Amino acid sequence: MYYAVAYDITDDRRRRRVSKTLEDFGRRIQFSLFVCQTNRRHFLRLRDQLQQQIDGGEDTLVFLHLCQHCQQKVEHLGVEKNLDTYNYIV
Repeated sequence: MYYAVAYDITDDRRRRRVSKTLEDFGRRIQFSLFVCQTNRRHFLRLRDQLQQQIDGGEDTLVFLHLCQHCQQKVEHLGVEKNLDTYNYIV
């Protein structure tokens, strides 16, 4: 399953930590947007790690679960980042 993870982190140190964690699970497709393809168990581990790294009173993380049908409806303008070519933890 694909997961899109977007973040808005106010502190540079926390933002770098979150970004580094997300790089271990997926691929950056925009500055603060990652796409991860993984199973539910790895996703839950990722979510727990990120929850420990943010300040819940200042930062925002958004997880978008993309089903197989939704993946086919992803639309790009400009340079397309083909989700199928990414290597992920499965």
